[in-house]
Amino acid sequence: MEGLAMLRQLIGQLQDLLHLYGSPPPPLLPSSPFHLLHLHQLPHPFHDHHRRWCFPNINDTSAEDYYSLVMAAGKSGNCKMLEPFKPPPSKRSRKERNRGKLPGSTPASEVMDLEIWKDFPEDLFEAVIARLPIATFFRFRSVCRKWNSLLESQSFSHHCAEIPQANPWFYTITHENMNVGAMYDPSTKKWHHPTISFLPAKMIALPVASVGGLVCFLDIGHRNFYVCNPLTQSFKELPARSVKVWSRVAVGMTLNGNSTNEGYKILWVGCDGEYEVYDSVKNSWSRPGSMPSNIKLPLSLNFRSQAISIDSTLYFMQSDPEGIVSYNMVSGVWKQFIIPAPIHLSDHTLAECEGRIMLVGLLTKNAATCVCIWELQKMTLLWKEVDRMPNIWCLEFYGKHVRMSCLGNKGLFMLSLRSRQMNRLVTYNVMSREWMKVPGCVLPRGRKRQWIACGTAFHPCLTATA
Repeated sequence: MEGLAMLRQLIGQLQDLLHLYGSPPPPLLPSSPFHLLHLHQLPHPFHDHHRRWCFPNINDTSAEDYYSLVMAAGKSGNCKMLEPFKPPPSKRSRKERNRGKLPGSTPASEVMDLEIWKDFPEDLFEAVIARLPIATFFRFRSVCRKWNSLLESQSFSHHCAEIPQANPWFYTITHENMNVGAMYDPSTKKWHHPTISFLPAKMIALPVASVGGLVCFLDIGHRNFYVCNPLTQSFKELPARSVKVWSRVAVGMTLNGNSTNEGYKILWVGCDGEYEVYDSVKNSWSRPGSMPSNIKLPLSLNFRSQAISIDSTLYFMQSDPEGIVSYNMVSGVWKQFIIPAPIHLSDHTLAECEGRIMLVGLLTKNAATCVCIWELQKMTLLWKEVDRMPNIWCLEFYGKHVRMSCLGNKGLFMLSLRSRQMNRLVTYNVMSREWMKVPGCVLPRGRKRQWIACGTAFHPCLTATA
């Protein structure tokens, strides 16, 4: 009862203050079944700005009932003691409502605390940066010298090596600009136009092979080799070959280990059976041996098809006899496989996906043309069809003389399909069996679409050095 007396005294003092500085509390309605402690906002014609509260008449309620009501109101959160009157919100203009939604505006809660982020662990920082998309990383390089120097960091290179390889990019040469390459990123579906300033001016250098983020270029006269990382501009001109072969050659690349830090090798082979191997560790060409007598010479190599690499072995397509010629970079052994090609096949190219040898080509019969995918069966050494382009797309080729080039061979293929009436770029994912149309390659300062002449697939790597 002492607590109830103190509470009555406190409420009495508050009522006295209200009589002095505000309007008196209104009487409770007799129809109200309970005298609850509540907030009541009173309208007043002249003094709307005054603060008003309403209290129950505790004299009409028993101590037990009043105490239980007070406790219930406190637990439920419905009792808001001494809350001032708040006028209804006024209507804001559209400009005021959108002021906080502007692209450049940042809420205060999203501002990074420098005292926290300045102690971010360095090794964790490099691990995060290594997982950024390639385009985002190059935008961040301009922030400071420290970020720009990450490409030369051994620890950053180690973090990049731990990340699984994503979809390959495609380095292409167009008919309109033979001296300038264009790179396509399938993850963002965007074209990039790099400038490899180290290549000799006014020289046409064609991409002929790739490995570990590096692309091998061969000048159009088949004399000089160049190796470059198109992303970082790491560049090297290879020494002159000891064998002067002016005819066309086929080229392949392999890694000595898991990355370019352990070196790489390049093989060229000509139709007459001459070949050489370049070792980046020794920075020299060598002649490991000669073509074995059981392989028919001259080699009828299919130069439309680039070599594919599986582990340390390179595979080249030949036309007569139909099949594949392989060379092991470690053992130095040549092999020849006679594999008949599917009938009605043209513009076919070797490809590779997770150690499997694939074949991509145009299947033409009468006026109908379709792109088909085959896989080599290791037991029978025969091609087995595994997929083909959707029929709705193949209808575009009906009655047209279509030519095709396969620009990629790393599990994601880019196909350039062209005729007099059309020019199509399509990608095919072997694992997901998904066909996707590629936006046309456009000049950086114009809207002219370019035709792809040749190209190669490469896995983008920030730390690959030539």
